[in-house]
Amino acid sequence: MDFSTVQLTGEQQHFKQEVTALLGEIVTEDVREHERRTGDGFNEDVHLALGRRGLLFPEWPVEEGGAALDRICQRLLDLEIARHRVPMVTHSTTRLVWAGVSLSARPELVAELKPEVAAGRVRFCLGYSDPEGGSDIANAHLRAVRDGDEWVLNGAKLWTTGAHNCQYTFLITRTDPEAPKHRGLTMFLVPLDSPGLDIQAIRTYGGERTNAVYYSDVHVSDQYRLGEVDGGWAVLRGPLDAEHGSGRPDDGLADVSMSVSWTRHLEAAIDAAARWAKRTTRPDGSLVADDPAFLDRLGALLVETEASRVTPGLMGRVKGSLSYIAGIAELIDLVGTEALLAHGAEGALDDGVIEEAHRFAQGTATYGGTTEVFKNMIAQHVLGLPRLSLPGSKSYVR
Repeated sequence: MDFSTVQLTGEQQHFKQEVTALLGEIVTEDVREHERRTGDGFNEDVHLALGRRGLLFPEWPVEEGGAALDRICQRLLDLEIARHRVPMVTHSTTRLVWAGVSLSARPELVAELKPEVAAGRVRFCLGYSDPEGGSDIANAHLRAVRDGDEWVLNGAKLWTTGAHNCQYTFLITRTDPEAPKHRGLTMFLVPLDSPGLDIQAIRTYGGERTNAVYYSDVHVSDQYRLGEVDGGWAVLRGPLDAEHGSGRPDDGLADVSMSVSWTRHLEAAIDAAARWAKRTTRPDGSLVADDPAFLDRLGALLVETEASRVTPGLMGRVKGSLSYIAGIAELIDLVGTEALLAHGAEGALDDGVIEEAHRFAQGTATYGGTTEVFKNMIAQHVLGLPRLSLPGSKSYVR
């Protein structure tokens, strides 16, 4: 592995300066307050501003709405977006879905949507989880029944994050209830302004907003079908694998762990605790930062956090969540009650960054699939262990 420093060209240094200035201008205190208030993971003004500059899909050619950035400039952009804490959840789901749409949608639909997606005016969310399906996406119950040139949808989806800010949902449906569960599925790109579709907010402990989406005789044209009827699993696999961390560039510039975006929350909390320790005294007048026990525990936490950042693949997903949840609890124990003061409270450390990180940590056991699902994937696909079979599990005769 090459650990040498990347030397930026003059053009790349100029790009970094431009991006830093741009994000400093558009990510205002109003944007941060909007995110604290809504938990949307999205700000339309910021999203459209990035789209106007081709920075939503920066690797795309300029004539297709991108910025034709090289890989180093793409990485610089990613790092600055993270440093400025730009709300990008809806952009992430849009990127995931576009990979499936571009391969499986009708060419005329791809041509219609691509410039709108690049500009930020069209966005996608993930319509995966049924209330009855748990973490098994293939256990979809939402029915799609053909009616001439249309399909009629009935059912519900949970955890459809960003649905209220998107124009389409990437929807997995059950079209053949008699087939084995992976074979009776069909994917659609469903307009979210369709009659009979109802979006209801779900607020999480971490402050994010996700949604339940209900479909009551929702009619969708067959032109929005993606791939073959009953062949939806093949359409879904690409975006699903990407969400699970596969297909990352192997050029030494990508993050090693797929949980780095979560780890950054913990790192910000650790930094706040370190600053607190440098200005806070014990009853005997000594600084907390001079306490060997405090330094030992904080150092151990830093090592564990760094280990999470460099644990690759599926293992990084699990390591990141488990280390984060344990680490933020350790940090609160080190700092004490001040760490639990939220944004806006008098005396909140760095305006509540530790309290916010604590609430956010709990959801990392679920995002993109639960840690238990990922442990099963590691067992089967990395360690080569047999598929877990529990009493009462369904089996199909093929």
